Amino acid sequence: MPVDLPAELAASKAAVRSALLTARRERTADQLADASRRIVVHLSDLVRTTQPAVIAAYEPFGTEPGVHLDGSLPAVLATTGGAPRVLLPVLMSDNDLDWRDWTDPGGRLGPAAIAEADLIVVPAVAVDRTGTRLGRGGGSYDRALARVPAGTPIVALLHDGELVHSLPAQPHDRRVTAVVTPLGGMIPLPR
Repeated sequence: MPVDLPAELAASKAAVRSALLTARRERTADQLADASRRIVVHLSDLVRTTQPAVIAAYEPFGTEPGVHLDGSLPAVLATTGGAPRVLLPVLMSDNDLDWRDWTDPGGRLGPAAIAEADLIVVPAVAVDRTGTRLGRGGGSYDRALARVPAGTPIVALLHDGELVHSLPAQPHDRRVTAVVTPLGGMIPLPR
């Protein structure tokens, strides 16, 4: 269920980002671990249901949803629903994203490799009910998602309370098609 942000926060991406990242840091290790376990269950169900051949994902860090997994998010995804190929981002010096196979840390596939994915799992600080995604502010995923064919599912992982009613949007923002939260599970968003 989307939550309302105070008006003074909703008008500024930086203010929303700061408030939600602060809230993430206040979560206990047990809360983060419980959220990670729940997210894995929901995400695994999605992968088993859709059976993508290629998933573009990421390695959660800090207090991101999924960070306290037994093993890593790519390992979980690669063993779910027919063992899909999992691609991970590599940040380039210009803040764009290159991609690599998660089993080959040294290999590079190029920025266009994300277009091969049948399912894309992205980090987010918040998402609104229209699918506008708020990231960490570097623009890396905005550039990468511009290469994704229309109709490809793009799913953001969030903590509970990070699906909000409204976020400021810009023309270059690529909307996500769904979010996964620990308690809400898979939540499709309007296209």
